[in-house]
Amino acid sequence: MDMDDLAARILAGERRALSRAITLVESGRADHRRQAMALLEALRGHDRTALRIGLSGTPGVGKSTFIEAFGLMLTGQGLRVAVLAVDPSSARSGGSILGDKTRMERLSRDPHAFIRPSPAQSQLGGVARRTREAADLCEAAGFDVILIETVGVGQSETMVAEMSDLFILLLAPAGGDELQGVKRGIMESADLILVNKADGDLKPAATRTCADYAGALRLLRRRAQDPQGFPKAMTVSALEQAGLQTAWAEMQALTDWRRAEGHFAARRAAQARHWFEAELREGLLARLRREPVKSALVDLAARVEAGDLSPALAAEDLLRRHLGE
Repeated sequence: MDMDDLAARILAGERRALSRAITLVESGRADHRRQAMALLEALRGHDRTALRIGLSGTPGVGKSTFIEAFGLMLTGQGLRVAVLAVDPSSARSGGSILGDKTRMERLSRDPHAFIRPSPAQSQLGGVARRTREAADLCEAAGFDVILIETVGVGQSETMVAEMSDLFILLLAPAGGDELQGVKRGIMESADLILVNKADGDLKPAATRTCADYAGALRLLRRRAQDPQGFPKAMTVSALEQAGLQTAWAEMQALTDWRRAEGHFAARRAAQARHWFEAELREGLLARLRREPVKSALVDLAARVEAGDLSPALAAEDLLRRHLGE
C-alpha cells in the first residue's frame, strides 16, 4: 500500500480509505505496524480537531441506544459523527460479536455517520489497544465528533479518559448502586454523569439517582480543568430523546471553557505523553516474547515453579542479563 496515497484519501474524507486505515492500525503483523506508523506520521500536522467523547457505563445501561439517539441529533445539526465501539472478546476463542452496527441501525444508515466496532482482545480498561490511533484517523478524515463507546466493565474502566476530551458516564436508575457515587476511580474521571432511561415508570427513580450522584460529586476534590458546577449529573432519555440537547449544550460549554483556559490543549499534550509511555512499556514487554529473551524467560519460570528461585530474584536476573538493567 502507498501510505501517502492512503493519507491523501483519508484527508479527502473517503470512508473506504478510513476503514482500510483502521484495519491497518489494528493489525498485529510487524509489517502492517510499520505501515501504520508511516501512515500516522504522514497524517501528523493536519489542522483538524474533533471533539472526542468517551462513553462508559455498565452493560445494559443503554450505551448503544444513547449513542444512536445522540448521534442522530448531532448529524441532524450538520455535524459528522464517528463512533468507535469496543466489543468484549472471548477469553477462550478471542472472538467478538461486533454487533454495534446492528444495535445502531438508523445511525449506521446516516451518510454523516461512521460506525466502526473493534474487538477488545486482551486489552484491559474497556478500550482496544489501537482505539486512540483509530480516533486520530477519524479526526484526520474530518469528523466533527468522535464517540468512543467502551466495553462496559465497571469501576476500572478509565482508560478511555486518556484518549478523549470529555468523559461521559452513563448510569441506569434504580440500579442498586447509588452509593457508587462516593467511590473513587471512574467517578473521579467523569466530566458529566448522565442517568439514562429517565422515562415512564423509571422517571422518578432516575430523578432520585441523579440527585444522589449530584450530591456525591460535591464531595469529590475539585479538578483544575473544571469550571464552577462541573462535573455535574443530569437525567436523559435516549428512548424519548429527552435531555439530549441540554446534555450537548453542557458538553459544548465545558469544552469552550477548557479551550479558553488552555486546559483542552494541555490535556491533549498530557495524553500524548501518556501514550508514549504506554507504547514504551508495550515495546519492552514485546522484547520478552522474542528470542533469546523468550528462552531465558521459560527457563527461569521453570526454576521459579520448581521452587529453586524466588520470583523477584528471577525477574532481576532476567532484566540484568537481557535488558541491560
